[in-house]
Amino acid sequence: MRLLILGGTIFVGRALVEAAQARGYEVTLFNRGQHNPDLFPDVERLRGDRDGGLDALRGRTWDAVVDTCGYVPRLVRQSAELLADAVGHYTFISSISVYGDFSKSGIDEADHVGTLEDEAVEEVTGETYGPLKALCEQAAERALPGRVLNVRAGLIVGPYDISDRFTYWPVRVARGGEVLAPGQPDARTQFIDVRDLVDWNLRAIEAGTPGVYNVTGPEKPLTLQMVLDACRAVGGSDASITWVDAAFLKEKEVAPWTELPLYIGDDPGFAGIDSVDCGKAIRSGLTFRPLEDTVRATLDWEAARPADHPWRAGITAEREAELLRAWHEAKQPATS
Repeated sequence: MRLLILGGTIFVGRALVEAAQARGYEVTLFNRGQHNPDLFPDVERLRGDRDGGLDALRGRTWDAVVDTCGYVPRLVRQSAELLADAVGHYTFISSISVYGDFSKSGIDEADHVGTLEDEAVEEVTGETYGPLKALCEQAAERALPGRVLNVRAGLIVGPYDISDRFTYWPVRVARGGEVLAPGQPDARTQFIDVRDLVDWNLRAIEAGTPGVYNVTGPEKPLTLQMVLDACRAVGGSDASITWVDAAFLKEKEVAPWTELPLYIGDDPGFAGIDSVDCGKAIRSGLTFRPLEDTVRATLDWEAARPADHPWRAGITAEREAELLRAWHEAKQPATS
């Protein structure tokens, strides 16, 4: 299998290269060379820019391509049109953020996607990210009808995830002591280990699978309590978990998702974001490794990062301690 990867040196792309090499693929990377340029010295690397700099791709052929870094429909259209006669199969790594309404549970591939009033907008923001991804999917499909696999991934976690949207919890719990946990212990959460995502993607490429798939997990409902229990077990931690309710966190202006990863708050507009239906992908062969494996691999990878690396999600130890003190004080019975 000759595989072209657009990107290939950050998180999903990096995991794809490793998994593809393990399967004996002949891999080619196309990117600007700005991130981890020394990775994979034995892999063919083509340099270029998606915005007007695709010449390195001309005159070449591959069995398949995976687009890991498409955010703007115009640029996805250009690469997809150029590669339409050069590849047999095109994977576009999309996102469940394409959906226009997360207020309901069980969103599946048939649910409507978000739209933009002005489809020429190219600035990626929290509001435009999902609709732009949906337009990217459509651009790829128009260029290669019936040959595109649109992977609507949920939160992707595991080794190489510099977003820290999952990494915060294994590391924080391993540190021990009193841990501030947000909301309710039985609150649902969803995510997928990057290695499970890319393994399924490569099998789908080999089968020539087209279409749209929600790719998140796990197969059975997962709660925040279960995540923290796994973190404590794997890290051998003495951490004690203190659950702090949504009203208090809102009062203290604690930001869901960023300051407390995996926590979405009590906004009813997002009530269904952690119960997306990924049954179609499961029926097509998507499997999930044990949560403990993901926690362990994340801890091992994080331990190899520079000690002074910036954290992109999670609260500081000082902020956490301050919130816990305020929470316990608020719970003290009034005295006369």
